[in-house]
Amino acid sequence: MPMSTRIDSAIHAALARTRTGGSAPAKLSDALPYACTPGGARIRPTILVSVALACGDETPAITDAAAAALELMHCASLVHDDLPCFDDADTRRGKPSVHRAYSEPLAVLTGDALIILAFETLAMSAASHPARAAALVALLARQSGMPHGICAGQGWESETHIDLSAYHRSKTGALFIAATQMGALSAGQDPEPWTELGARIGEAFQVADDLRDALSDETETGKPAGQDALHCRPNAVAELGVDGAVTRLKDILSGAIASIPSCPGEAALAQMVRMQAERLTPAFARTRARV
Repeated sequence: MPMSTRIDSAIHAALARTRTGGSAPAKLSDALPYACTPGGARIRPTILVSVALACGDETPAITDAAAAALELMHCASLVHDDLPCFDDADTRRGKPSVHRAYSEPLAVLTGDALIILAFETLAMSAASHPARAAALVALLARQSGMPHGICAGQGWESETHIDLSAYHRSKTGALFIAATQMGALSAGQDPEPWTELGARIGEAFQVADDLRDALSDETETGKPAGQDALHCRPNAVAELGVDGAVTRLKDILSGAIASIPSCPGEAALAQMVRMQAERLTPAFARTRARV
Protein backbone atom coordinates (compact mmCIF):
# COMPACT_ATOMS: atom_id res chain seq x y z
CA MET A 1 0.00 0.00 0.00
CA PRO A 2 1.42 3.45 -0.89
CA MET A 3 2.28 5.47 2.21
CA SER A 4 -0.16 8.26 1.32
CA THR A 5 -2.99 5.73 1.02
CA ARG A 6 -2.01 4.15 4.32
CA ILE A 7 -2.05 7.50 6.10
CA ASP A 8 -5.32 8.69 4.56
CA SER A 9 -7.01 5.36 5.36
CA ALA A 10 -6.03 5.72 9.03
CA ILE A 11 -7.33 9.31 9.16
CA HIS A 12 -10.62 8.44 7.46
CA ALA A 13 -11.11 5.48 9.80
CA ALA A 14 -10.73 7.81 12.78
CA LEU A 15 -13.12 10.38 11.31
CA ALA A 16 -15.66 7.65 10.54
CA ARG A 17 -16.02 6.98 14.27
CA THR A 18 -17.46 10.46 14.76
CA ARG A 19 -20.47 9.49 12.62
CA THR A 20 -21.43 6.26 14.38
CA GLY A 21 -23.37 5.42 17.52
CA GLY A 22 -26.53 7.47 17.12
CA SER A 23 -27.50 10.98 16.17
CA ALA A 24 -25.02 13.84 16.12
CA PRO A 25 -25.20 17.52 15.08
CA ALA A 26 -25.07 17.45 11.29
CA LYS A 27 -23.06 20.62 10.68
CA LEU A 28 -20.35 19.72 13.16
CA SER A 29 -20.24 16.18 11.75
CA ASP A 30 -19.63 17.62 8.29
CA ALA A 31 -17.07 20.16 9.50
CA LEU A 32 -14.69 17.52 10.89
CA PRO A 33 -13.81 15.84 7.56
CA TYR A 34 -13.98 19.25 5.85
CA ALA A 35 -11.15 20.41 8.12
CA CYS A 36 -9.00 17.38 7.26
CA THR A 37 -9.53 17.12 3.50
CA PRO A 38 -8.02 17.59 1.03
CA GLY A 39 -4.98 16.36 2.89
CA GLY A 40 -2.30 18.80 1.83
CA ALA A 41 1.24 17.46 2.12
CA ARG A 42 0.52 15.24 5.17
CA ILE A 43 4.17 15.86 5.92
CA ARG A 44 4.02 15.16 9.67
CA PRO A 45 2.41 11.71 9.43
CA THR A 46 4.66 10.95 6.44
CA ILE A 47 7.70 11.62 8.60
CA LEU A 48 6.22 9.54 11.43
CA VAL A 49 5.54 6.51 9.23
CA SER A 50 8.92 6.91 7.49
CA VAL A 51 10.73 6.82 10.83
CA ALA A 52 8.68 3.80 11.95
CA LEU A 53 9.53 1.98 8.72
CA ALA A 54 13.20 2.86 9.10
CA CYS A 55 13.06 1.31 12.57
CA GLY A 56 11.28 -1.87 11.42
CA ASP A 57 7.60 -0.88 11.88
CA GLU A 58 6.94 -3.93 14.07
CA THR A 59 3.42 -2.80 15.05
CA PRO A 60 1.81 -1.21 11.95
CA ALA A 61 -1.57 -0.73 13.66
CA ILE A 62 0.00 1.46 16.33
CA THR A 63 1.99 3.36 13.70
CA ASP A 64 -1.22 4.03 11.77
CA ALA A 65 -3.01 5.23 14.90
CA ALA A 66 -0.09 7.52 15.77
CA ALA A 67 0.02 8.95 12.24
CA ALA A 68 -3.72 9.64 12.25
CA ALA A 69 -3.60 11.20 15.72
CA LEU A 70 -0.73 13.49 14.77
CA GLU A 71 -2.46 14.71 11.60
CA LEU A 72 -5.75 15.25 13.44
CA MET A 73 -3.91 17.41 15.97
CA HIS A 74 -2.26 19.36 13.16
CA CYS A 75 -5.59 19.91 11.39
CA ALA A 76 -7.13 21.09 14.66
CA SER A 77 -4.35 23.64 15.04
CA LEU A 78 -4.99 24.96 11.52
CA VAL A 79 -8.70 25.42 12.24
CA HIS A 80 -7.88 27.42 15.36
CA ASP A 81 -5.04 29.35 13.67
CA ASP A 82 -7.43 30.58 10.97
CA LEU A 83 -9.98 31.99 13.44
CA PRO A 84 -10.64 35.75 13.48
CA CYS A 85 -9.03 36.05 16.92
CA PHE A 86 -5.73 34.76 15.47
CA ASP A 87 -4.92 34.95 11.73
CA ASP A 88 -8.46 35.71 10.47
CA ALA A 89 -7.69 33.69 7.33
CA ASP A 90 -10.41 33.31 4.69
CA THR A 91 -8.90 30.26 2.95
CA ARG A 92 -7.01 27.09 3.80
CA ARG A 93 -5.82 24.45 1.31
CA GLY A 94 -7.50 26.28 -1.52
CA LYS A 95 -11.01 26.46 -0.05
CA PRO A 96 -12.85 28.57 2.56
CA SER A 97 -11.47 28.11 6.06
CA VAL A 98 -13.71 26.26 8.51
CA HIS A 99 -15.04 29.39 10.22
CA ARG A 100 -15.93 30.87 6.82
CA ALA A 101 -17.66 27.69 5.66
CA TYR A 102 -19.41 26.72 8.91
CA SER A 103 -19.30 29.74 11.30
CA GLU A 104 -16.88 30.75 14.00
CA PRO A 105 -18.56 28.80 16.86
CA LEU A 106 -18.51 25.59 14.81
CA ALA A 107 -14.86 26.15 13.91
CA VAL A 108 -13.94 26.36 17.59
CA LEU A 109 -15.85 23.14 18.25
CA THR A 110 -14.32 21.47 15.19
CA GLY A 111 -10.81 22.14 16.47
CA ASP A 112 -11.75 20.93 19.93
CA ALA A 113 -13.36 17.75 18.59
CA LEU A 114 -10.33 16.93 16.42
CA ILE A 115 -7.99 17.28 19.40
CA ILE A 116 -10.16 14.89 21.42
CA LEU A 117 -10.38 12.49 18.47
CA ALA A 118 -6.58 12.45 18.21
CA PHE A 119 -6.22 11.19 21.78
CA GLU A 120 -9.15 8.79 21.41
CA THR A 121 -7.43 7.29 18.36
CA LEU A 122 -4.27 6.62 20.36
CA ALA A 123 -6.24 5.27 23.32
CA MET A 124 -8.06 2.80 21.08
CA SER A 125 -4.72 1.37 19.91
CA ALA A 126 -3.82 0.32 23.46
CA ALA A 127 -5.26 -3.21 23.35
CA SER A 128 -2.11 -4.82 21.96
CA HIS A 129 0.57 -2.57 23.48
CA PRO A 130 -0.93 -0.52 26.35
CA ALA A 131 2.38 0.86 27.61
CA ARG A 132 3.41 2.00 24.14
CA ALA A 133 0.03 3.63 23.51
CA ALA A 134 0.17 5.43 26.86
CA ALA A 135 3.64 6.75 26.02
CA LEU A 136 2.36 7.99 22.65
CA VAL A 137 -0.51 9.82 24.38
CA ALA A 138 1.93 11.52 26.75
CA LEU A 139 4.30 12.42 23.92
CA LEU A 140 1.60 13.99 21.75
CA ALA A 141 0.22 15.88 24.74
CA ARG A 142 3.65 17.25 25.59
CA GLN A 143 4.23 18.52 22.06
CA SER A 144 0.73 20.00 21.81
CA GLY A 145 0.24 21.86 25.09
CA MET A 146 2.29 23.91 27.52
CA PRO A 147 5.04 24.90 28.08
CA HIS A 148 6.67 23.95 24.77
CA GLY A 149 3.92 22.61 22.49
CA ILE A 150 1.89 24.22 19.74
CA CYS A 151 -0.39 25.96 22.25
CA ALA A 152 2.66 27.70 23.67
CA GLY A 153 3.69 28.63 20.14
CA GLN A 154 0.37 30.35 19.57
CA GLY A 155 0.64 31.97 22.97
CA TRP A 156 3.95 33.63 22.09
CA GLU A 157 2.10 35.77 19.55
CA SER A 158 0.30 37.51 22.43
CA GLU A 159 3.54 38.45 24.22
CA THR A 160 5.13 41.88 24.00
CA HIS A 161 8.62 40.42 23.76
CA ILE A 162 9.00 37.21 21.75
CA ASP A 163 11.69 34.62 22.31
CA LEU A 164 12.14 33.79 18.61
CA SER A 165 13.81 30.44 19.20
CA ALA A 166 11.14 29.31 21.67
CA TYR A 167 8.40 30.64 19.40
CA HIS A 168 9.56 28.67 16.36
CA ARG A 169 10.35 25.57 18.39
CA SER A 170 6.83 25.52 19.83
CA LYS A 171 4.69 26.80 16.97
CA THR A 172 6.31 24.79 14.19
CA GLY A 173 8.94 22.47 15.62
CA ALA A 174 6.85 20.74 18.27
CA LEU A 175 4.75 18.57 15.97
CA PHE A 176 7.79 17.67 13.87
CA ILE A 177 9.56 16.51 17.02
CA ALA A 178 6.39 14.59 17.81
CA ALA A 179 6.53 13.03 14.33
CA THR A 180 10.04 11.62 14.66
CA GLN A 181 9.64 10.61 18.30
CA MET A 182 6.23 8.97 17.78
CA GLY A 183 7.51 7.14 14.72
CA ALA A 184 10.37 5.62 16.68
CA LEU A 185 8.15 4.83 19.66
CA SER A 186 5.53 3.19 17.42
CA ALA A 187 8.25 0.79 16.27
CA GLY A 188 9.33 0.04 19.82
CA GLN A 189 12.45 2.25 19.77
CA ASP A 190 13.68 4.90 22.21
CA PRO A 191 12.23 8.22 20.97
CA GLU A 192 14.89 10.50 22.46
CA PRO A 193 17.64 9.95 19.82
CA TRP A 194 15.11 11.14 17.23
CA THR A 195 14.47 14.51 18.88
CA GLU A 196 17.18 16.41 17.02
CA LEU A 197 15.97 15.23 13.63
CA GLY A 198 12.45 16.42 14.39
CA ALA A 199 13.69 19.76 15.69
CA ARG A 200 15.82 20.34 12.60
CA ILE A 201 13.04 19.38 10.18
CA GLY A 202 10.72 21.71 12.07
CA GLU A 203 13.20 24.56 11.82
CA ALA A 204 13.66 23.89 8.10
CA PHE A 205 9.90 23.83 7.59
CA GLN A 206 9.58 27.17 9.39
CA VAL A 207 12.18 28.83 7.15
CA ALA A 208 10.58 27.28 4.04
CA ASP A 209 7.18 28.51 5.20
CA ASP A 210 8.60 32.01 5.76
CA LEU A 211 9.94 31.95 2.20
CA ARG A 212 6.61 30.73 0.83
CA ASP A 213 4.74 33.42 2.74
CA ALA A 214 7.05 36.12 1.37
CA LEU A 215 7.51 34.87 -2.21
CA SER A 216 4.40 32.90 -3.16
CA ASP A 217 0.78 33.86 -3.74
CA GLU A 218 -2.48 32.33 -2.56
CA THR A 219 -2.85 30.32 -5.77
CA GLU A 220 0.34 28.42 -5.02
CA THR A 221 -0.05 28.03 -1.24
CA GLY A 222 -3.83 27.59 -0.92
CA LYS A 223 -3.88 30.12 1.93
CA PRO A 224 -3.39 33.90 2.25
CA ALA A 225 0.18 35.03 1.57
CA GLY A 226 2.07 37.89 3.22
CA GLN A 227 0.68 37.08 6.65
CA ASP A 228 4.00 37.50 8.49
CA ALA A 229 4.37 41.08 7.26
CA LEU A 230 0.69 41.82 7.84
CA HIS A 231 0.78 40.62 11.46
CA CYS A 232 4.35 41.87 12.12
CA ARG A 233 5.54 38.36 13.00
CA PRO A 234 9.22 37.51 13.32
CA ASN A 235 10.39 35.47 10.34
CA ALA A 236 13.55 34.31 8.58
CA VAL A 237 13.09 36.48 5.47
CA ALA A 238 12.73 39.67 7.51
CA GLU A 239 15.73 38.72 9.63
CA LEU A 240 18.08 37.31 6.97
CA GLY A 241 16.74 38.43 3.59
CA VAL A 242 15.72 35.97 0.86
CA ASP A 243 19.25 34.79 0.03
CA GLY A 244 20.13 34.47 3.70
CA ALA A 245 16.98 32.48 4.39
CA VAL A 246 17.69 30.13 1.46
CA THR A 247 21.23 29.56 2.75
CA ARG A 248 19.90 28.96 6.24
CA LEU A 249 17.40 26.41 4.89
CA LYS A 250 20.16 24.48 3.10
CA ASP A 251 22.32 24.45 6.25
CA ILE A 252 19.45 23.20 8.43
CA LEU A 253 18.60 20.40 6.00
CA SER A 254 22.22 19.27 5.89
CA GLY A 255 22.22 19.12 9.66
CA ALA A 256 18.89 17.27 9.68
CA ILE A 257 20.17 14.52 7.42
CA ALA A 258 23.37 14.22 9.44
CA SER A 259 21.36 13.85 12.66
CA ILE A 260 19.43 10.74 11.53
CA PRO A 261 20.19 7.99 14.07
CA SER A 262 21.71 4.77 12.75
CA CYS A 263 18.88 2.46 11.64
CA PRO A 264 18.14 -0.05 8.88
CA GLY A 265 16.25 2.51 6.78
CA GLU A 266 18.65 5.42 7.23
CA ALA A 267 19.29 6.04 3.50
CA ALA A 268 15.59 5.98 2.59
CA LEU A 269 14.81 8.34 5.45
CA ALA A 270 17.46 10.81 4.28
CA GLN A 271 15.93 10.76 0.78
CA MET A 272 12.47 11.41 2.24
CA VAL A 273 13.79 14.49 4.08
CA ARG A 274 15.31 15.81 0.85
CA MET A 275 12.09 15.22 -1.10
CA GLN A 276 9.92 16.94 1.48
CA ALA A 277 12.26 19.93 1.59
CA GLU A 278 12.18 20.26 -2.21
CA ARG A 279 8.41 20.03 -2.17
CA LEU A 280 7.99 22.75 0.42
CA THR A 281 10.51 25.29 -0.86
CA PRO A 282 9.15 27.90 -3.30
CA ALA A 283 10.41 27.54 -6.89
CA PHE A 284 12.04 30.99 -6.74
CA ALA A 285 13.99 30.02 -3.64
CA ARG A 286 15.09 26.72 -5.22
CA THR A 287 16.48 28.68 -8.17
CA ARG A 288 18.36 31.01 -5.81
CA ALA A 289 19.80 28.02 -3.97
CA ARG A 290 21.36 26.66 -7.20
CA VAL A 291 22.92 29.97 -8.25
